[in-house]
Amino acid sequence: MIGSVLLGSAFVGGTILITLMSYFFMRWITGGGSDASERELASSITVRISALHGLILALVFAQEMIEYQQLKYESATEADAIADVYYDAERYGAAAQAAIQKSMSAYLKVVVEKEWDQLGSTGELAQEGWVEWDNAYRAALDLTPTTERQKSLRDHMLSQIQAIADTRVKRSNHSAGTINTMFWFAALSGLILMALSYYPFRAERRSVLLIALFGAYTGIILFLIYAFSNPYSRPAILSPAAYEHLQRQISQPGN
Repeated sequence: MIGSVLLGSAFVGGTILITLMSYFFMRWITGGGSDASERELASSITVRISALHGLILALVFAQEMIEYQQLKYESATEADAIADVYYDAERYGAAAQAAIQKSMSAYLKVVVEKEWDQLGSTGELAQEGWVEWDNAYRAALDLTPTTERQKSLRDHMLSQIQAIADTRVKRSNHSAGTINTMFWFAALSGLILMALSYYPFRAERRSVLLIALFGAYTGIILFLIYAFSNPYSRPAILSPAAYEHLQRQISQPGN
């Protein structure tokens, strides 16, 4: 928590510093003086830059929020598929229950205890997860149904095991490094150019405060974009709640 606050403060403080330095630098270069036509031109340019800058921030922020929500949905979908396979193995009978349920339980443990953190740090899926998935898949393939009921259960287990693999791959696409470096270049360039265009306005206390507030708000938005870009690590970490809930459920006596 403290680390997240410090990181957020660094973003806000950094953008305030960049904004004010750009403003005072332009004031120093131009000598600080300006006439009405110069102020009108600067204001016109500021409006155009701010429109593009705001659009870029809004689009990227919306994209990161969509991907964040997608991960929630995909995690719930994968957990549901794991539960289906686990309980279908029990319905099938002793031939499937031991091997498949053991692999699904081990798979859940890998996701919760290792893979989630690993995705946040390296962006890679844990190989152990694929091993347990493959064990369950092979066990389902080796089943020899003797009734229509068992055939239906086997087909459903195979379908859901494939769904687990699909959502598993999708989870890896939400890991670290999803924001292109060019976005940060565009965002900071827009911030600097807008700050430069404020130079016709004298460096009075209220004016400087308003410019600093603009920099602070931009810093908040950039921090949120950065936070949501990697849902597997802080500051906006998304917990594997769906998997943990299922893990608790199947660990209860009688499951």
